[in-house]
Amino acid sequence: MPTEIERFSQALREHAADFAVQLTERDLQRLSTYYSLLRKWNPLLHLVAPCTPEEFATRHVLESLILILHLPHAARVTDVGTGAGLPMIPCLLVRDDLRATLIESSQKKAVFLREAFRQLTNAEPPRLLVARFEETSAPASDVVTCRAIDSFQRILPRLIEWAPLSTTFMLFAGPALREQIERALPSAQAELIPGSEQRFLIIARRIES
Repeated sequence: MPTEIERFSQALREHAADFAVQLTERDLQRLSTYYSLLRKWNPLLHLVAPCTPEEFATRHVLESLILILHLPHAARVTDVGTGAGLPMIPCLLVRDDLRATLIESSQKKAVFLREAFRQLTNAEPPRLLVARFEETSAPASDVVTCRAIDSFQRILPRLIEWAPLSTTFMLFAGPALREQIERALPSAQAELIPGSEQRFLIIARRIES
């Protein structure tokens, strides 16, 4: 009977093509190590809602990895409210060229994130800011991403104003948040996430009048 780690790895193999993601054996090993670490810490920190290995592979990891299809080489990415390191840690595990700042207000989750960083071999180690994004100065970024943050609809206007003017937003959203983003950022383009009917990756830039 396969272990949960083996089930996770097999789900990545079986469904990566659905997300237009190519994974090497090295990628699979590193992502499996990340999943193993998360399983160890999740009962204590509640990093993600309980789910099967297959659900974590598709709903969390492969969904996060659709970002890499849009990130240029050596892109500087800021991940706001990263929680368990999603979406950026999976992206960093398969793209050594990326440079990232992860922002997370929970001190406890920051302990997990620092442990996860030990797996990374990126040319420039990621930076971790343990604070609410509003309490920080926005890092120089090519991309600002956010996948799951409390009260996202309320926070969105502040996030847009906070980010550098030259930044591209890559935001994960359901239908209601998609409508709000499209009103706030008329340049927004929505990409339906594979396997979902109501989850989108929204790519947009702020257009100054």
